[in-house]
Amino acid sequence: MPKLRVHAFTISLDGFGAGPRQDAKNGLGVGGEALHEWMFPTRTFRRMQGDEDGTTGADDQFAARGFERIGAWIMGRNMFGPVRGPWPDENWRGWWGENPPYHTPVFVLTRHPRAPLSMKGGTEFRFVTGGIHEALDLAMKAADGKDIRLGGGVSAIRQYVGARLVDELHLAIAPILLGSGEHLLSGIDLPALGYACTEHVPTAAATHVVLTRRQ
Repeated sequence: MPKLRVHAFTISLDGFGAGPRQDAKNGLGVGGEALHEWMFPTRTFRRMQGDEDGTTGADDQFAARGFERIGAWIMGRNMFGPVRGPWPDENWRGWWGENPPYHTPVFVLTRHPRAPLSMKGGTEFRFVTGGIHEALDLAMKAADGKDIRLGGGVSAIRQYVGARLVDELHLAIAPILLGSGEHLLSGIDLPALGYACTEHVPTAAATHVVLTRRQ
């Protein structure tokens, strides 16, 4: 059965998945970009930028796993962009340029309707106003038997984890402190929801933890 998976979602040592004051200049909040320094040198990330070099090893292996057997994505509106409220126009087309790295249908959670947005490379953003269950149902159909990757941000992951819909959750814990921002797991009782740690791999740049939900 297809799974809903979270991969390479990075949190700080104090549990924040994004810094404070997110805007167009600080998509991950102030200081948030430093969360992902473990990923930037990897071969997987570098190839997404059109380069052929990059580091291998455990960090790269965890980054690469997030693209295996993925037939659709789900993301929250905050991950898609900094625009809030009703869409004033359709000028905002995401952070990633005209060829985003997804290459599948991407279902964006929002309260405000917007027409689908087709991009180069097979990515199509589809805006879902009916909540997390509707988005998952649509993603399951679009994925055609493959898994669905839940990209974030914090709010989207909290909703899906709280509903026991995430099958596998890979967290990369970065060796930094943010102090404030969006906390990923505050108030969530993971053991009560059926989650347990099934993998734990420390590297020089991050600590990788995989949480799996019992069926």
